[in-house]
Amino acid sequence: MKTLTIIDTFGFFFRSFYALPPLKSKQGFPTGLLTGFINFINNLVAEEKSDYIVFALDSEGPSFRAAIDPNYKAQRPTPPEDLQKQLPIAIDWIEKMGFKTLQKEGFEADDIIASLVKCAKQMGIKVKIVSHDKDLYQLIDDEKVVLYDPIKKEEIDEKRAEQKFGVPVKLIGDYLALVGDSADNIPGVKGIGPKTAAKLLNTYGSLDAIYAHIDEVTPPRVRTLLEQGKESAYLSRKLITLRDDVFDSCSLEDYHLPQINPIVKIADELMEYDITAILRKLKATPLIKKSQTQIEFKAICLDNEEELFKVIDTIPQGAIVAFDTETDSLDTKVANLIGFSFSFNEERAYYVPIGHNYLGVGQQVSLDSALRAIKRLFTYNIVGHNLKFDLSLIYRYGIEEITDFADTMILAWLSDPGSSVGLDSVAKRVLDYDMIAYKDTVKKGEDFSNVAIDTACRYASEDAVITYKIYFKLLDTLRSQNAAHLIDEAKEVEFPFVNTLIAMERAGIKLDIAFFEKLRKESEERLKELTQKIYELAGGEFNINSTKQLASVLFEKLGLPPLKKTKSGYSTDETTLQALKDKHPIIAYILEYRELFKLKSTYIDPLLKYAKKDTNHRIYTSFVQTGTATGRLASKNPNLQNIPVKTEVGRQIRYGFIAKEGYKLLGIDYSQIELRLLAHFSQDPALVQAFQEDRDIHLETAIKLFGKDAAQAKRNIAKSINFGLIYGMGSRKLAQTLGISAKEAKEIIESYFNAFPTVKNYLASIEDFAKKYGYVETLLRRRRYFDFAAASGAQLAAYLREATNTVFQGSAADLIKMSMNAIDKIIKNEALPTKMLLQIHDELIFEVKEDMAQDLAQRFASIMEHIYPLRVPIKCSIGIAHRWGDLK
Repeated sequence: MKTLTIIDTFGFFFRSFYALPPLKSKQGFPTGLLTGFINFINNLVAEEKSDYIVFALDSEGPSFRAAIDPNYKAQRPTPPEDLQKQLPIAIDWIEKMGFKTLQKEGFEADDIIASLVKCAKQMGIKVKIVSHDKDLYQLIDDEKVVLYDPIKKEEIDEKRAEQKFGVPVKLIGDYLALVGDSADNIPGVKGIGPKTAAKLLNTYGSLDAIYAHIDEVTPPRVRTLLEQGKESAYLSRKLITLRDDVFDSCSLEDYHLPQINPIVKIADELMEYDITAILRKLKATPLIKKSQTQIEFKAICLDNEEELFKVIDTIPQGAIVAFDTETDSLDTKVANLIGFSFSFNEERAYYVPIGHNYLGVGQQVSLDSALRAIKRLFTYNIVGHNLKFDLSLIYRYGIEEITDFADTMILAWLSDPGSSVGLDSVAKRVLDYDMIAYKDTVKKGEDFSNVAIDTACRYASEDAVITYKIYFKLLDTLRSQNAAHLIDEAKEVEFPFVNTLIAMERAGIKLDIAFFEKLRKESEERLKELTQKIYELAGGEFNINSTKQLASVLFEKLGLPPLKKTKSGYSTDETTLQALKDKHPIIAYILEYRELFKLKSTYIDPLLKYAKKDTNHRIYTSFVQTGTATGRLASKNPNLQNIPVKTEVGRQIRYGFIAKEGYKLLGIDYSQIELRLLAHFSQDPALVQAFQEDRDIHLETAIKLFGKDAAQAKRNIAKSINFGLIYGMGSRKLAQTLGISAKEAKEIIESYFNAFPTVKNYLASIEDFAKKYGYVETLLRRRRYFDFAAASGAQLAAYLREATNTVFQGSAADLIKMSMNAIDKIIKNEALPTKMLLQIHDELIFEVKEDMAQDLAQRFASIMEHIYPLRVPIKCSIGIAHRWGDLK
């Protein structure tokens, strides 16, 4: 079983500070905490062999508990000066060593830990919590979650927790609610000590049960104390209860244990603070390379035109040239070119400074000369890492579009689509080489133009030469995986797609400012109305966005039946509220408030802000080609792919996107593409025939399942099954979707497979192939790998669902990607008065000249329908309108 180790960071540091002697460096700086921390890290890496490590931090501001009780932690004394001096250094070391911290505004480390525990348990991963915090004992769950004492090197399980508190783990929260915690100013019940609390809980079974049987409590003195302290007890329980819903979703992929001892990375600083014993033990000195692999190369600064072109003249004909730019911003629409680097062999790399700006800056190459040099370099076979960034910047300077290039980020993604594809990560994974970190090169608050040219030369040259080396290594990796066909797929589809995306990002999409201002105003007014209505029905004011306060109002004050309990209290999630909708009129208003609040804060306000920054009121998203394991395109800053359409207010947001004057928006959407792919792959005769004859596939399915008479009424059920099976949906999920029993859902799925036996066999074959070979392939034979060997039962089931999903979703991504490339080529070659603006999974949105909209719609749809021969026809639906919301 894999293991996640979570460090209660500040708790650990405080304990280390007081547990170790007051050590000092030769300069008199306190180092006891730092020494203990480094020894702990060494033991953790060398002995514990955890798969994932996270350092949980408190948020910098007050937590939500301060709103519950202003006295919470109010009397904590100021930490000793020596502790305060060491804390920021220790925190800084965490990231420098390659570990990750996790925090969220308004929450404490305990809540972060509880949420990670919930996530890990769902994934079948064991959790070790490094902490002695009493509150965290609530999370212990034998074989799944333990507390860990790094000094004694002992795990604390349920048995030891019960020995400590005298009550079972499930009652520790109630125990602490009774006895309180003076360190955190949690009052508890005055006069009730540990023994009395344990006796009460073991007798009655819970805090609620104690008060339910208060008349039976003896002796009378204890009963009186409990009666007088009831409000305090329940307040304390609220403060002690851990939130495990801090994150909407979680992934542990960013928290892998570093492959080499991370202490080596801070060897210089350890020497500075005279913490040298551990370095001698590791045989490490500041002179040792940061990685196991030493890569030697010359970094040469070309700071004058003559030398620059002299080097370029030496590049052999047909050479591969690795290229990278340095800028003063990550936004290529406004970034300035500060310099560029290139390399055409493994021995040396060159940096060309252009726009460095600081007192005493040395000689640099003029922008005009640099651009002429780049044009020359682009006549060779260019290789880059994330070339979409570099090319979108260079094109802005008037460089013509280049088509002969390779991108190592894309190759890395094709070879392992589930791993991080940043240059630093790929260098480590492919070459076992640690690159110079950007944060160690550019000071906080500055940009690359402030970096000394000598420092920039080493940093930028490394990017180029490592990209050069990685390129050949990744080609070898793909060949060794028997996936050489993906090299061709990259050349034919993925690399050209970079330029397609650049054109889309530069186009942007226009926002109707007046429409959005009106939408924002209406949303604010409606939120005020809803707030007042909720207060009236609740009988008082409270924080509607606080799940704790909302639960208190619904289940304690209004007496509604709680349906689901989590460790942090009764659930108020959407499923719960929907189930309670008929129980009280307040529920409908809360649901509407939540939806509107989310839409306003997530979409209306941010999109309006983005649009106002641009003189043409256009919004420019960034498309991420390598952001998903299935191959689907992702959108960020802002994400325009997830604008909701299921609710009226959500749909209104799409109406705020418009075409510029004289143009129309054109939407072309693949019709039921994943079902057509199912027919293509499975070759099921009934499915194939239905599509070939252009029949209603959902109605056909309903006829087969329920007969002709009931088919029309049950078409939606058939639709849910058709799409659900592609995503690996089982009977439980189908039951939830349709609101039927699990037994009924199981019978429907069995009937479906009896009606379409070839489909059942094909879906089973996907799982069999995945388990046998460890991967699945899409239409263009892109692969997604799965670590079945290390998977738990729950993970195995999830992997098999993802395997099925990847075949269909990934193949649909292949089709639309090929179509986008073909359409982009036509638009550019014919200089058509149209721009491709957005891709929303199976839909493309264009801005087209009004008088050409119909013709281009038919032409582009035809390209999409004939881009790849399937066994069934591909069909598209077309919409033309001024506003995005009117396209369908």
